[in-house]
Amino acid sequence: MQINVSQQLKSTIGTVRNYEVETTVNIDDQTVEFTGEVHLMKTDLGILLKGIFNTNLFLRCSRCLNVFYYPLEIKIEEEYFPIMDVNTGVMLPAPEEPGSFTIDDHNIMDISEAIRQYTLMALPIKPLCSQDCSGLCPTCGTNLNEKKCDCTIEIDPRWEKLNALLSKDTEYSADN
Repeated sequence: MQINVSQQLKSTIGTVRNYEVETTVNIDDQTVEFTGEVHLMKTDLGILLKGIFNTNLFLRCSRCLNVFYYPLEIKIEEEYFPIMDVNTGVMLPAPEEPGSFTIDDHNIMDISEAIRQYTLMALPIKPLCSQDCSGLCPTCGTNLNEKKCDCTIEIDPRWEKLNALLSKDTEYSADN
């Protein structure tokens, strides 16, 4: 989503503009619709963006591999820096911090990349369809949330001594 901020860049520090937004952003080959509120405030260096965005994503569970619905709210607070002085047309030095968001030479502020980055940071590393998801059987691949399988779990004989220690630990804790 692009917002023309030329008039706001000409205004005094502290000037605020509010927008209700609906936009789409591409995230991991998914076109995702966002709705939200954007507050833009003129600062001494550029425009401060504060926004709250809501969306609904479809993620794949890391245990059972089913796709599930994931509602998400993200909050963004970023300062955008102009690359050109709005009054003189002179190019400005690049922001000191690498990766800073910029306002292009036509005074257009594109907030899509900020929304994409904040969304990716808000996603769980291992998405789960539910906390008690049983996942897939490691032997036959059956989704254990839907039905039980007839596979038997064979314990490696090299681990049997550890099981004996575990049972001794259980007996010890029961005595105390």
